[in-house]
Amino acid sequence: MAGIGPFARPEASVPEGQIPGLRGAPPRTPVRPSGARPGLKIWPLVAGRLLTRQIWIELYGLPGYGQTLKGRPWGLKPSAFAATPRDFRPVEAAGLGKSVLQGRFTLTGISLDVPAPQDPWDRPSPSRGFAEALHRFDWLPPLMVEGEAGAREALRLTLGWGRVFHRWAPFAWDPDRMARRLLNLAPALRRMGSGASEEERGQLAVLVARQARQLLRPPAPAAGAATRAAAVVAIGCALAGPSGTRLRQRGLKRLSRALDRSLRPDGTLMSRSPEAALELLFDLLTVKDGLTQLSEAVPDPVEAAIARLADTVRSLTLPDGRLPGVHGGGPSTPARISAALAAAGLDPNADDPADSGGLIGGLARMRSPLLSLMIDVEAPPRGAWSEAACAQPLALEIVCGRDRLITGCGWTPRAFERQGLRLTPGHSTLTLSETSLGEPLGGWQAELLGPRLMAHPYSVSHETRQGDGALWLEAQHDGWSPLFGLAHQRRLYLDQRLDELRAEERLFPADNAPSPPPVIAAPYAVRFQLEPGVQASLARDRRSILLRGHSGRGWWFRTDGPDVAIEPSVHSVEGLTRRALQIVVRGSARTDAETRIRWKLNPAGASGDPVIE
Repeated sequence: MAGIGPFARPEASVPEGQIPGLRGAPPRTPVRPSGARPGLKIWPLVAGRLLTRQIWIELYGLPGYGQTLKGRPWGLKPSAFAATPRDFRPVEAAGLGKSVLQGRFTLTGISLDVPAPQDPWDRPSPSRGFAEALHRFDWLPPLMVEGEAGAREALRLTLGWGRVFHRWAPFAWDPDRMARRLLNLAPALRRMGSGASEEERGQLAVLVARQARQLLRPPAPAAGAATRAAAVVAIGCALAGPSGTRLRQRGLKRLSRALDRSLRPDGTLMSRSPEAALELLFDLLTVKDGLTQLSEAVPDPVEAAIARLADTVRSLTLPDGRLPGVHGGGPSTPARISAALAAAGLDPNADDPADSGGLIGGLARMRSPLLSLMIDVEAPPRGAWSEAACAQPLALEIVCGRDRLITGCGWTPRAFERQGLRLTPGHSTLTLSETSLGEPLGGWQAELLGPRLMAHPYSVSHETRQGDGALWLEAQHDGWSPLFGLAHQRRLYLDQRLDELRAEERLFPADNAPSPPPVIAAPYAVRFQLEPGVQASLARDRRSILLRGHSGRGWWFRTDGPDVAIEPSVHSVEGLTRRALQIVVRGSARTDAETRIRWKLNPAGASGDPVIE
């Protein structure tokens, strides 16, 4: 049947390597670490999903299936637009709108030239990530900034997409991809329709209504349910007449249920991704704005979710104005966070009323006047919520002043082809034998279930204490126990008066280690990933490193580890890979004994500072 392939155009099959929306993308199977192979429990889920997915593909690919998306009342097509629900995200892709007007699409760092009157829909895309951004309509908000010319081009490109993908196809009509496309379209529909002919306006309204109705049908993975429901409501606000009303009503019912399943009691998402929480906050603000324009009441669950998510975002924002980059949440920009908080009614410049310490979303916080730390003290999410999770227990991020110095590799789902950054060495934590405590699904399994993180379950515990001008935190996990019989403990002591952090990495025989544990020497590496642009200079003592961030202020990193080196690394920013550095402390740990590695971070400028080479 035409359109069976996951990225195939609906009208015809396409030779391999010439799939619309995908060309030249590397395989997404990462290097498989030893000891982290998915267990047999995944196979019943894979088999069930394979069967049900093929059933839906066959059903949705039937020639007459599109007739079922007409909605009710039967035969009454939407043809006009009502509200313009605002997207409160600031448009930060400078020049992208002008570039699209000139026929150049630059997405995920890759450009494709498609001069008008051509369009990008019936040709190969240069990468999988590019194709996803293209079909999400990531180019639309910057294009709409370009005034009337941008609105006309947006209309032409959107109707062009509808002509090529008017029938259901797995890639173009993927539920999560389609939800993001509709959320990008909803704020633009009224302006696009104002300069269109009556026929074009009707085509545009029918096109978005059909997609919104499709979002209400299975399959519907739990992880993105709230975003998909928000997209239906946003389109329901934008469409006039009975079609819009019915979509709003059905979407709001779904949204209330989805929010209840998606949010933890502390207001964070089940995925534990700070960036995903910010994205959902923006989507709910769009829904609220659309309902307000129609003078309709905002349901209490939506209002409550907005308040909880806004508090979460404010509490997780570090002094550099960005979020921590854990579990697929690359650090957002200060402008985006300020825009979200302001739209939610919070003062972006006000101090966080939350305590300087505390736990939120599995992240423990420690703060002094010049030092701010966040450490992941919870196991990664599992199941459907793990598609963006990272196998990086006790991951640490440190902001010195307003300079983020120690961080992770910044992986987000937008860095689709760089799944390896989700492995344990991709963040500031300890690894043994350069293995990983989990790995994402790849290949055809990921096509069925998404790139879920597959890992053996392990426990993470922590304890905090507070004294006179000091904070203590001890966190440990037993993830290395099945492989090496060892547990990893990270002990942090923050002197709030001196702005000095003292820490110790401790490896010791785990209580649940194999009996008797193998006695071997396991090589360890404690990594401290540095923010791109951070300068690192090794001192003569070969144990001290001077770090300077964007402000130029110096901070000393010292350790008693046996081997200290500054090595190259990478950092993902909006799907693009940038060069960076990492500090790596290496040594060897016996599996039947205790090993300690101490390190310290304090401001430079004291009289006894080491000498730089």
